[in-house]
Amino acid sequence: MASFLQSFLNPKKNWLAALHMKSISNRLRKYGLRYDDLYDPYYDLDIKEALNRLPREIVDARNQHLKRAMDLSMKHEYLPENLQKMQTPFRSYLQDMLALVKKERAEREALGALPLYQRTIP
Repeated sequence: MASFLQSFLNPKKNWLAALHMKSISNRLRKYGLRYDDLYDPYYDLDIKEALNRLPREIVDARNQHLKRAMDLSMKHEYLPENLQKMQTPFRSYLQDMLALVKKERAEREALGALPLYQRTIP
């Protein structure tokens, strides 16, 4: 069952998944965003921890992407075509660090250690 689901979601094997990925890519390019920019650090504490571990330049670039996207959205405009072609929406900068953080959290839970961070409701 898992292999069927993996093949169904794989854009190389399923034309519908490829079409969906192309649609998302086009929308992200219009605003100059990357897919990793869409992760919300307030929603998942693993993402917040992964962002804290990234170099300052990468986090600053992420914040600039988000500010530019909000500015363009408020103005009801898109990036110019020549800049849209230069965008790489699926080049990841967060996935490796996020996988490491999740692996460390799972290891701590398996050993019975206390979590490093807990969600608190303000």
